[in-house]
Amino acid sequence: MIDNKIKVLQMVEHYGSVTAAATALSYTPSAVSYQLRQLAEQVGAKLLEPSGRGISLTPAARTLLRHAVIMQQQWETARSEIAATYQHLSGTFTLCGFSTAASHLLPYALATLSKRHPDLKVRLVEAEPVRCFDLLLAETIDLALVLVTAETPPLSDERFDQQLLLDDPLDLVVPTTHPLAAYDEVPLSSAALEPWVIATPGSAYHKLTVSACVAAGFTPDIAHQADEWETGAALVAQGLCVMLVPRLGGVNPVWPVKRIRLTGEPAPTRRIMAATRKGGASHPLVAQTLELVKTASANMSTHGVPPSAVGPTADESGAGRAAHETTPTAD
Repeated sequence: MIDNKIKVLQMVEHYGSVTAAATALSYTPSAVSYQLRQLAEQVGAKLLEPSGRGISLTPAARTLLRHAVIMQQQWETARSEIAATYQHLSGTFTLCGFSTAASHLLPYALATLSKRHPDLKVRLVEAEPVRCFDLLLAETIDLALVLVTAETPPLSDERFDQQLLLDDPLDLVVPTTHPLAAYDEVPLSSAALEPWVIATPGSAYHKLTVSACVAAGFTPDIAHQADEWETGAALVAQGLCVMLVPRLGGVNPVWPVKRIRLTGEPAPTRRIMAATRKGGASHPLVAQTLELVKTASANMSTHGVPPSAVGPTADESGAGRAAHETTPTAD
């Protein structure tokens, strides 16, 4: 990794304050300030200056950060090239994703990588899309599966490599007794007058649902809020509302509801991207993970359940190790 003091400066730029950067790095504000003073002495220039009640970066700091992006990319590229020379990899590789990715797409990759590389510790962290990018910057994770939202960085952001992984269409879910249940496909506008259940305001899935409805020409009548599809399906089953569920999201068959595919141009879809730090996309573990994610996605589309990595295969052995962390999310 590049000099940690430069990493601290990058986090101050990203979060806009010493205190916020310290929180993200699990440092104290005084520790962040000390490292910035050391860095300023090393480069022989002032890096921060007062600005109102806060701080701003000096031209010298911005010049340093511009070069830091290049150094970070070279470091990630070097790591990727070195890893490519080994058949079995060791160390720690951390995956991150929003709720559907963490539950339906990444576990199969996690288990398979652990079996392929017995000395590799593979970890999973569940987080909202914006948080995934924060964790990439802090070098806490190595690969993230994220939903494209208005808050996620643009593709032109030089700090990240982002590539489209797959499109996940949204389905309308209605009670089996609803008139729309007679159809296999309908335009989203056909549910314009219905009461809706959607996720908590501010969550990625809330924004996705509202945006899809607005694009179809109406504002949803939000009757209920639920962050779990199981809760939403229970409400729909009682005839209280309708909801949108992504194709990859499972709905328990115990509920008397029907999933209906949506028509129209463009049909409501959420885009799932793979993101790494700049230069990290060529790492062999990233390539292997994305292929496994595509396999999991295809299995979900065909059979409705993720594949299983349980049991040895011809070219895989060893138990591997895996850890899982969860932060409260809903998308």
